[in-house]
Amino acid sequence: MATRSLILMGQVVPCIKRNACKVRIRKMELDQNLLMYFKKEEFLFAHDPEKKCKVGDIVLVKELPQKLTTLITHSVDVVYPYGDVTCPVTGRKVIVGQYRDDVEKANEWFGKSSKAFDYEKAPPRGRLEGTRDFSHQETYMKYHDDGKDQPFAV
Repeated sequence: MATRSLILMGQVVPCIKRNACKVRIRKMELDQNLLMYFKKEEFLFAHDPEKKCKVGDIVLVKELPQKLTTLITHSVDVVYPYGDVTCPVTGRKVIVGQYRDDVEKANEWFGKSSKAFDYEKAPPRGRLEGTRDFSHQETYMKYHDDGKDQPFAV
C-alpha cells in the first residue's frame, strides 16, 4: 500500500550535480514479519538553480508538475537552515533540550555566566565561508586514493 507523496521533508546531503541538490528523505517502513517499523532512506534530486540549500539544511521537497530531467523531479524550499534549531511545533528557538527564551529568563533571574554564548550577537551561517566553512565549495567524486588531500570529495 504505497502512497505517492507530493510534499516531503528531508535533509540536504553533498551533491555533484549542477543546479540541483540531493535530499535524503527518511521514512519508516513496516516489517510484516516482526511488526516493527525500521528506518528507510530515499534520495531525491531537487531543482535548486539559486543554490539556496547548503549541506545539512532541512528542506521541503515538492514534486514538479513536469520532470526537468530523468533525475531532477522535485523543487526545494529551505525550512530550517543548518545550525539554528527551531521547534517545528511551537516555532521557538531551541538550545539542547530547552527553549532559548526560557534559558534567557533563567539568566535574568539567576545571573548570566561570563562564559555563556550570546545567540543574539552571533552572526548568521556563512560568515566563515572560505576559511573554516567549506560547505559552499563544489563537490566531486573521489575515484581513487592517491595520497593527496581531497577535502571536497564525496
